[in-house]
Amino acid sequence: MQTIELIAPCHFGMEAVLKREILDLGYEISQVEDGKVTFWGDMEAVCYANIFLRSAERILLKVGRIHAETFDELFEKTKALPWENYIPRDGKFWVAKATSIKSKLFSPSDIQSIMKKAMVERMKTVYHQEWFEENGDLYPVRVAFMKDEAVIGLDTSGDSLHKRGYRLLTSRAPITETLAAALIMMTPWKKDRILVDPFCGSGTIPIEAAMMAAGIAPGSSRSFLAQHWKHLIPKKLWDGAAEDAAERVDRKVETDIQGYDIDGDIVRAARENARRAGVEQLIHFQQRPISQLSHPKKYGFIITNPPYGERIEEKEKLPELYREIGQGFSRLDSWSEYVITAYSEAEKYIGKKADKNRKIYNGMMKTYVYQYLGPKPPRRIKQE
Repeated sequence: MQTIELIAPCHFGMEAVLKREILDLGYEISQVEDGKVTFWGDMEAVCYANIFLRSAERILLKVGRIHAETFDELFEKTKALPWENYIPRDGKFWVAKATSIKSKLFSPSDIQSIMKKAMVERMKTVYHQEWFEENGDLYPVRVAFMKDEAVIGLDTSGDSLHKRGYRLLTSRAPITETLAAALIMMTPWKKDRILVDPFCGSGTIPIEAAMMAAGIAPGSSRSFLAQHWKHLIPKKLWDGAAEDAAERVDRKVETDIQGYDIDGDIVRAARENARRAGVEQLIHFQQRPISQLSHPKKYGFIITNPPYGERIEEKEKLPELYREIGQGFSRLDSWSEYVITAYSEAEKYIGKKADKNRKIYNGMMKTYVYQYLGPKPPRRIKQE
């Protein structure tokens, strides 16, 4: 099977998590850059990456990398790419998104327009026709410029991979499924350890943890754009990856995963989302304020995304809220706590300096992951 390069964008700051996921799937990394990991695979890898990767935002099939400082240069180099290897004569193709950082060509709309024209000219030459109906399957193109270097790829995913299909009901400003999964995977949490999210909202962090514990692939309940590209990816490859995903599910796993929220309606929404994800039996949701955070067992994990004050009236309440978070942590002195928030004074009011602090970009919003590392539990003595 032909070797291709695939590009997996991710949240800025979570590249190491995604790299480890790709290596665990058995693929070779070709490059790690800010906000994306590129790797070698084949057409089957398109299926596996879309279905199994938890922290990737989408999977792009790399068409080429070009250097362009003028629109003439962009046109000619885009036209020189072998678009006919991917897009049939009836395919609907367009440049769905263009980004540009530190490059001479900085207007996304102009980049999109020029590239579309260049693609049409290439297709005219290859298919020997002047007009394209574009009434077939969809082939959206994405291009990212960085210092005049453009990486160009076909979007195989369609909807962003954070859309797992289970979250119909959300709280305000929810954490995305991909970021929640990446946050969990950057911690040492394993399915036999306790996990509590005291600000669970619509349940995303507990649900993603439960899916990991049960071995449920994040893309197993949704479809992908490239499933229609049968000239590139035979249906049997998608079927094989889906069957593999189904075989890996462990319905008998036992967990101690809990989600609390002060809002009873939100807790009910979280339970419904968990039911749709097939993990409702693995999570205990409860209406409970942060002031009542406690647990009788030791060596658990707090992984949470507390409010950070999107509105002015909410900002005034943040110092007291984060003091309560700190007080809750003090009652769980053998636990590890991971807090992702855009509130820059979180450490100050929690009352304890984090052991580690990682900067993560949630879209364009700068957030921080404050990591309070608890002691490791004593090793269990194996019974003879």
